[in-house]
Amino acid sequence: MKNLYFFTKKELFECWRTSRFLILVIIFLIFGLMNPLLAKLTPEIVKMTIGDALASTIPKPTSIDSWTQFFKNLTQIGMIVLALMFSGTVNNEINKGTLINLVTKGLRRWVIIVGKMISLFFQWSICFLLTFLVTWGYTAYYFPDNKSIQLFQAVFPLWIFGLLLLSLVLLSSTIMRNSYEGLILTGGIIVILVLINLFDKLKYYNPISLVTQNLNFLQGTVDIQKYLPAILISILFFALATLLSIQIFNKKKL
Repeated sequence: MKNLYFFTKKELFECWRTSRFLILVIIFLIFGLMNPLLAKLTPEIVKMTIGDALASTIPKPTSIDSWTQFFKNLTQIGMIVLALMFSGTVNNEINKGTLINLVTKGLRRWVIIVGKMISLFFQWSICFLLTFLVTWGYTAYYFPDNKSIQLFQAVFPLWIFGLLLLSLVLLSSTIMRNSYEGLILTGGIIVILVLINLFDKLKYYNPISLVTQNLNFLQGTVDIQKYLPAILISILFFALATLLSIQIFNKKKL
């Protein structure tokens, strides 16, 4: 466990040294600021575009509009940013040969994979919490209504899916030779999940539902309990992807 602690510490320091984590923080901070501001300014933008007469027919923005921007930005842009930033987390180091010295000095291979997963966990959680708190604060200031009644139930599934995505990125990076191939594999898995969601009976078990039903969870129009199987399956897939990464990496030539 001591080796795991020091390797994880090295990974986190490396992310900070290369400014990768700082870039993520800035991007997600911008998301947090943009979400309520876009919702607040949308009527003015529409007024400038189509005129006062038509703009007056558009309902006034509410907290729902702010959280709509939150989920839209994180699911469409945020997840892509995560995949791009971490697509080479394993294969890049294998290609550079930076892991050879660590392994020859006795570092267990599973420590490398678990340490990287812990590092990804912390970076995603911090960035997610940052954009959530900023959005929540500004939304409460600009839109002091009671329409976002199930906030935790709406954001928790998104955080879980982010962890699942990172485990798939880690697995793809372990399997494939470079970051581009890893991105293709990760994207292919996500496309399969999207296609599975076309079957209505399977959506309660499909992890992709965790990023498509958030607004319904937020407004309480859909019971999150119905999607508990999707949450549990996502957690199971997260664990399986991490374990599979360890097994593949154990047999990988460095």
